[in-house]
Amino acid sequence: MASEWSSGEWPSEWKALADPQLTAQLEAIGLEYQTLMGEMIERIWPSEAASAIYADMQQSVRAGAEALAGRPEALYQAQLHAAEAQWQIWQQAMRDLAGDGDTGRLVVEPDPKDRRFKDDAWRQDPFYRFVLQQYLVFAQWVESLVESVDALDDKQQQNLAFYARQYVSAMSPSNFVTTNPEVMRITRETQGQNLVDGLKRLRDDLANSAEGLNVAMTDREAFHIGENIAVTPGDVIYENELIQLIQYAPTTEQVFKTPLLVVPPWINKYYILDLRSDNSLMRWLVDQGHTVFLISWRNPGPEQRDLTWADYMQLGPIAAMGAIEQACGEKSVNLMSYCVGGTLAASTVAYLTSTRRARKVRSVSYLATLQDFRDPGEIGVFINEPILQGLERQLEADGYLDGRVMAFSFNLLRENDLFWSFFVNNYLKGETPAAFDLLYWNTDGTNLTAATHGWYLRTMYLENRLVEPGGIELDGVRIDLRKISTPSYFVSARDDHIAKWNSTYYGTQYPKGPVTFVLGGSGHIAGIVNPPHKNKYGYWTNDELPPTPEEWFAGATHNEGSWWPHWQAWMVDNGYANASKKVPARNPGDGELKPIEPAPGRYVRQSIPQVLGMLADAEAHDEDAVAESSGAELGQATQ
Repeated sequence: MASEWSSGEWPSEWKALADPQLTAQLEAIGLEYQTLMGEMIERIWPSEAASAIYADMQQSVRAGAEALAGRPEALYQAQLHAAEAQWQIWQQAMRDLAGDGDTGRLVVEPDPKDRRFKDDAWRQDPFYRFVLQQYLVFAQWVESLVESVDALDDKQQQNLAFYARQYVSAMSPSNFVTTNPEVMRITRETQGQNLVDGLKRLRDDLANSAEGLNVAMTDREAFHIGENIAVTPGDVIYENELIQLIQYAPTTEQVFKTPLLVVPPWINKYYILDLRSDNSLMRWLVDQGHTVFLISWRNPGPEQRDLTWADYMQLGPIAAMGAIEQACGEKSVNLMSYCVGGTLAASTVAYLTSTRRARKVRSVSYLATLQDFRDPGEIGVFINEPILQGLERQLEADGYLDGRVMAFSFNLLRENDLFWSFFVNNYLKGETPAAFDLLYWNTDGTNLTAATHGWYLRTMYLENRLVEPGGIELDGVRIDLRKISTPSYFVSARDDHIAKWNSTYYGTQYPKGPVTFVLGGSGHIAGIVNPPHKNKYGYWTNDELPPTPEEWFAGATHNEGSWWPHWQAWMVDNGYANASKKVPARNPGDGELKPIEPAPGRYVRQSIPQVLGMLADAEAHDEDAVAESSGAELGQATQ
């Protein structure tokens, strides 16, 4: 490679651009990309929420620039370090041109965990090595400037760092055809077919996006709900306008007397807890002898716009408890809840406590659940007064928040792993996404009702009123987490970026009843969906509950394997499952409620396009028009 540079030649991948046919095809593809990106921007720009976020980004950058203006020495130091690195990079480039460069050596090293720059050409090819190092110097320069801005408050600093990181990640040379050696290699080998294939995938993804770009993460045709995911046997035994209640079929001859009600989140669908038989928490719970009931939330549309948090409580857990009593005669349940479903469960238990019905819940388990929102993590970037006002205007106009918008926002919290890596693979390399059940679930979104979601973001995230005594009123009842005497089990995940564990920990400080806190390894999903037979991640325990998570962790003991058996022992040893009073296995339909349909039921199969009434023939017409136009351009380029 050094000899190419020393003879004044470009890298071999670039020589393919001299082919007139390929050049014409690339030009046509570039024009089509520009057209599709323009369509995406037009779709976003009228949005009140998007406009509010853009205004917040401008304000954050302006505040950072003003603060930096008061620290000229910080700007000087950042510029000095960048200039020194630039000089070394230019010296290296000159040696490469002379043919005596130190192949493989980088002046600035990328993070060893950064998968964007694993291709050997980033080190071995002088051109790509130069491009990479220029980018890394730029990234370090931006990061140092953001870190040196100390006149901002914590919230402003967090927002500035987030927006700066998004910009730096977007500018990575790995995201562009001509500065990504792997993409250039594939383009040369396929004569640009990879980009043609990628263009079709981009067009399809834009058609399936709301605002922004929801990049396909998996082969969606590989999974079918009820066939190869969400397959634990059972029946829907109750339904209302918001939920279907699934009762799973038993696998043991006897079961614990007290049934278990699972309250999953309604952001995404419940079957993250029931993906496959070998990692299904629902199947494992049934195998342990629990009579398991699970709420499957409806995918709401505009007609559910007025459903409130109190409605979710009444039509969700409370209605389910009434149905369970009809199904098996038990007046009390154990609650297991996950993420926002846990926040609702805490509200429900507090409500039942205030209405003197606390005995309906023998124990409550919170999986990766925020109750104290003082530090929600990076998602808090999107939670401030101006952005909320914009979102509330959008919710008022539409009646719901399109779940694909929420998914796009969450993906930006891990932009290189959950957005740009798929962008490159799908659109630049032209690859078909692999079949991965977890990523299928991640893209199978749900809408969020206007009345519930706007209230939730403002009341919980912005104002943190759930932890205030009487700070929230539900159906005329002021609730207080401090009055809860129901035994509570908290489990969080150490690397969770959705519900930070050291934030979820603060929830343990409010109930007056017995509390157990367990910290699992890994993240928001893998740390919770961690079947014992895989013996992964481990978990930490500590019988004490000091005021801060740091103190708790300092005194914690690490245990191998999954937290699931620990939870089961907690349930049985403390008598919450009524293990001493086992009863014959209960089958769906044995009680007063007869099966409505087999699990997983209708609600979980509702896709966002179906809910919003998008007509397939209209979509097909639009796609055919775009395909006809772009096909003509590509045809002209390749003839």
